[in-house]
Amino acid sequence: MRVAVLSETDKVETRVAATPETVKKYIALGADAVVQSGAGQGAGISDADYEAAGAVIAPTATDAVKDADIVLKVRRPAKTELLGYKPGAILIGIMDPYGQDAALKALAAAKVSAFSMELMPRITRAQVMDVLSSQANLAGYRAVIDATGEYGRAMPMMMTAAGTVPAARVFIMGAGVAGLQAIATARRLGAVVTATDVRPAAKEQVESLGAKFVAVEDEEFKQAETAGGYAKEMSAEYQAKQAALVAAHIAKQDIVITTALIPGRPAPKLVSRAMVESMKPGSVVIDLAVERGGNCEIAVPGQVVDHHGVKIVGHLNVPGRLAASASALYARNLYAFVETLIDRETKSVAVKWDDELVRATCLTRDGAIVHTAFQPTA
Repeated sequence: MRVAVLSETDKVETRVAATPETVKKYIALGADAVVQSGAGQGAGISDADYEAAGAVIAPTATDAVKDADIVLKVRRPAKTELLGYKPGAILIGIMDPYGQDAALKALAAAKVSAFSMELMPRITRAQVMDVLSSQANLAGYRAVIDATGEYGRAMPMMMTAAGTVPAARVFIMGAGVAGLQAIATARRLGAVVTATDVRPAAKEQVESLGAKFVAVEDEEFKQAETAGGYAKEMSAEYQAKQAALVAAHIAKQDIVITTALIPGRPAPKLVSRAMVESMKPGSVVIDLAVERGGNCEIAVPGQVVDHHGVKIVGHLNVPGRLAASASALYARNLYAFVETLIDRETKSVAVKWDDELVRATCLTRDGAIVHTAFQPTA
């Protein structure tokens, strides 16, 4: 049984799918671990670190995937990267499958069994495999750190002989994993924190962290959560009422951090140009949804835009800005899933295809797209 760990070809991707810690665990399961040379460089992990853990270093991706039973990635490989995978090889990573028909067809054509970790169901058994949560947690933390760097003022209130420095006012939009971590981090830094979310359950979570909850709490708001714990898309009427409340609130804020995402849809627009223009010069907007179209109308992927003195920050791959920590958590998520695919007695791959975790995450198998949510329309 051979487990291959590949380098990422996307220039903004600094994370790696396995660490020396998880390499040792794969070897303990009976696997031969092969790591592409330089795979861990962006996360501060050298080839020597992997070798010390027992891995074999392969000079190229082709060498690494040769005869590999399981291939670990952070991002979905491009069509050209799929050359050399053996038929039936298990490919695991963040596949970003929504609206990617051509990419899914390429995975099927390569005859790999591709698993998309971000489709992992949010059930107790799978918590340790939840890549969305592990990476969003770090993104929420980093968003506040990035905001303090751009803000140029102190975050906590400071009483000095020369006068008082007021605490920064921070508004978090979206109180999921990233938003809650952003609230906690901003609070630790001494800011006055408010937050909003369309899910009723978020109010108690926000207030438990010491922030004030801001939302239009009508009947639609009370029904605005799926059984899986995700936010529903709200009606135009609700969005208008919420936007009016938020617009008045944003004008008073120093830092706004947006984290709102809806699976399979573009990020909802929450912060308009007019809202940005209502903010004081020197204020900062951090858009964590910029890779999905952005929550802020002015945000530009990969850029920091200065709009009338307000900075709109659109960093790509925010978890990757903490590459070592993000890789450590992501690698553990993957190992926890891979562990369920291996028979410990025979030390071989033994996928239980009827397992609920497998059914939820498997995109392609035996040359076909098998996930019901991503069946080709033509």
